[in-house]
Amino acid sequence: MKGPRVCLIVIDGAGVGPAPDAADYGDAGANTLWHIWEKTPGLDIPNLLGLGIGSLLPELIPNAPAPKGAYGKMIEKSAGKDTTTGHWELAGLITEKPFPTFPGGFPGELIEKFERLTGRRCIGNKAASGTQIIEELGPLHRATGKPIVYTSADSVFQIAAHIETIPLEELYSLCLSAREVLSGPWSVSRVIARPFTGEPGSYVRTDQRRDYAIPPHGRTILDSAADSGLEVVGIGKIEDIFAGRGLTRSIHTHDNADGIRIVIEELNRDFSGLIFVNLVDFDMKYGHRRDVAGFAGALEEFDRALPAITASMGERDSLIITADHGNDPTHNGTDHTREIVPVLGLGRGFSPGCPLGTRTSFSDVAATIAGLLSIPPVGPGEPFQC
Repeated sequence: MKGPRVCLIVIDGAGVGPAPDAADYGDAGANTLWHIWEKTPGLDIPNLLGLGIGSLLPELIPNAPAPKGAYGKMIEKSAGKDTTTGHWELAGLITEKPFPTFPGGFPGELIEKFERLTGRRCIGNKAASGTQIIEELGPLHRATGKPIVYTSADSVFQIAAHIETIPLEELYSLCLSAREVLSGPWSVSRVIARPFTGEPGSYVRTDQRRDYAIPPHGRTILDSAADSGLEVVGIGKIEDIFAGRGLTRSIHTHDNADGIRIVIEELNRDFSGLIFVNLVDFDMKYGHRRDVAGFAGALEEFDRALPAITASMGERDSLIITADHGNDPTHNGTDHTREIVPVLGLGRGFSPGCPLGTRTSFSDVAATIAGLLSIPPVGPGEPFQC
């Protein structure tokens, strides 16, 4: 048997209350898990409650079971509330300046450079819901072959295309061209390919989404682990978020169920290092679409899988469950919410019922992973003491 392993699972968008500066982001009152619990009578998540989620919401869940794991909250130190910023900070990298956003659409000069580089005129160029804009512009896109370009309140340049009009590989190539153009003041966090299929009135986005993130601006715990000779396995969109940096193996997923299945497979494989997984359905399918019931169902799906995940762990393994930001489906708009996130720890290095308190940076996760794997730390974080 080889050395220690850490499995880091990100429940994308699962915040537990407004961050101290939430009002600056228009997110005062946002509280993802609180509002889902309130609006879902009988929400069945006994395993998450048993790990300590209930202890993080004591006013709402006064009779929560005593935690079997370590439990606490974390406040984001970085500026912003997007996926890249949150994941980078979990990996030890603080982002001092927020990535640029374009709520009024992208500058004409940028769009012209993109069109010249790709040889394709585009349509859209506004902030919009992904599902709404493909319904609005899908027929025109199919008739003209022009890709749909849009953004949101987040720092993203998104390109939507019907897979029968612009094949997947060409869509991905368009995204790489956009990534090339998006530099300097236009350096958005991510370029996102949004393929869809279907007919007018019933367009459906496929699970072949691809993110093209700007490379991390410094070292992360992934780099430290890989440079130390350990395996670093990225599951879901981790490869996209880190632009492939610090990963020795990457596995893209179709949905949460696929990601969970792969986590269990990796835990049953004999290796040393880090498993880093993003479960995107919470955010992409339910948070952004303001679907409380869908988010609740995804929580129950993950909860049902937790016993199989923990049963695959051995004495050398540690499990950390957290989030990268909030995405309160009861909040205004369709974007992320600036929230405190939960952090739960189980296995090697974590004592049952250990309170972690409210941490002042997500980078405490990276510091803790460094200690668990006995590798050089990165970033300003302080390790959990359990």
